[in-house]
Amino acid sequence: MAAVFEKPTLSQRFVPLFQGFDWPLVLVVALLAGAGLLAMYSSGYDHGSRFVDHARNMLIAAAILFMVAQVPPQKLMAFAVPLYSVGVVLLVAVALFGITKKGAQRWINLGVVIQPSEILKIAMPLMLAWWFQKREGQLRPLDFAAAGLLLAVPVGLIMKQPDLGTSLLVLAAGLSVIFFAGLSWKLVLPPVLLGVGGVALLVSLEPQLCAEGVRWAVLHDYQQQRICTLLDPSRDPLGKGFHIIQGMIAIGSGGVLGKGFMAGTQTHLEFIPERTTDFIFAAFSEEFGLAGNLFLIVCFLLLVWRGLAIAVGATTLFGRLMAGAVSMIFFTYAFVNMGMVSGILPVVGVPLPFISYGGTAMVTLGLALGILMSVARSQRIDPKDARPAL
Repeated sequence: MAAVFEKPTLSQRFVPLFQGFDWPLVLVVALLAGAGLLAMYSSGYDHGSRFVDHARNMLIAAAILFMVAQVPPQKLMAFAVPLYSVGVVLLVAVALFGITKKGAQRWINLGVVIQPSEILKIAMPLMLAWWFQKREGQLRPLDFAAAGLLLAVPVGLIMKQPDLGTSLLVLAAGLSVIFFAGLSWKLVLPPVLLGVGGVALLVSLEPQLCAEGVRWAVLHDYQQQRICTLLDPSRDPLGKGFHIIQGMIAIGSGGVLGKGFMAGTQTHLEFIPERTTDFIFAAFSEEFGLAGNLFLIVCFLLLVWRGLAIAVGATTLFGRLMAGAVSMIFFTYAFVNMGMVSGILPVVGVPLPFISYGGTAMVTLGLALGILMSVARSQRIDPKDARPAL
């Protein structure tokens, strides 16, 4: 007599797909996504379909997160070398015959116009995590030097486009992997102290360095202007300094509780440039005030903390390095965007995760979260091999 098998229910089919998901991480991301939809509805209500497009981009990112989360970290390693190689080849192709827009050569037409530097935001930490995983237990100073070279090549090509914002994000992602792999503090501290000293010197010599006719050999003109504008926005209040001045006015005018949803005058009278993209934090601050800003900051800190907790519990060096790098990517995005809108960092065109409009950036964030969730699932599904989480 043939055995009779019961047909699995719909829940029995789908529940295993969510097994091991890190729900605190999902909750924090959902809160940020909700804040992003509120901010986009208000700041982009007269920008055509931006709110609808933003919601669609979030759904696409969520689908990518879900799919990547199903892939074990060991299988993700297989994509490291091909993805990095393709990314670098495309960056070289951009340098040779890329498309130039607004003085920057960052795009290439492959039937569809793409920006290859976006690939490196994920490919770079993936490649370095693979590199250190292959050398686990026998790391030498030469291995760190080789990792530095792997990082320097794409960062140099991206800076040449020029694209300071993306190059900083790729550099931060790569350096975080190298640091988490065990780079000595003795090698980290001198560059940090040198950078602090350089900033202090720059501030003290600002009148001479930013005088008319003075050109810095190491930076493009627009990069020099951004730094000088940061040091003194009133130098050109209706031109280069307009973004920073209007951003600070909007943030300050929000007060403690803000002017209210859809009630931001700086936003809706169009004083804030790029109010749905790079400067959406200023629009959010005006309408939701200090309370709203603290909400965003706490959410981003919880996101980074949860990512680092996942990194601590990772079962492999590759998983630990990738989770740590992804966590620092989110920290860098949020810190740089809030810093530039608040006038403490140069304007470099970095979006605020889940809040700023942008399909490519949202897809990158979904991919990064998918990798983080994959690492979390691997340690939860096989808990006997997992390290204790924070």
